[in-house]
Amino acid sequence: MRVAIVVARFNDFVTDRLLVGAQAALRDAGINESDVEVFRVPGAFEIPMAAQRAAETGRFNAVVCLGCLIRGATPHFEYIASACAHGITAAAASTGVPMSFGVLTTNSAEEALERAAPGPSNKGRESADAAVEMARLFAHLGDARS
Repeated sequence: MRVAIVVARFNDFVTDRLLVGAQAALRDAGINESDVEVFRVPGAFEIPMAAQRAAETGRFNAVVCLGCLIRGATPHFEYIASACAHGITAAAASTGVPMSFGVLTTNSAEEALERAAPGPSNKGRESADAAVEMARLFAHLGDARS
């Protein structure tokens, strides 16, 4: 199984921890490090486009999408969160490649760090687990990419 991880650089004090969690989950699932490719993008808004492009290459059975949005004083948070969620959904639907949503949408940096802490509740880990589960389901259902 080959997995792409698309991770936003914005709020990297959180997204780097999500990435570590995702990579640990993939190792625990028996996926070799050489079968995992990490793609860094500027922010959450760019995640769907990179995820779709990675899926379109046909090289990956799943795409893990990681980012972190922290609510501010303006409506910008809602616009980016919505665009990111809808974009990932559309990319997965158009390519047929499972994509997991590991983009935190929190009210504070403290909430984000709680969700990126080491261990089983790390949202990067949970996102990678979901992507692997879906890729295995697709393989069981006869997906040609598996």
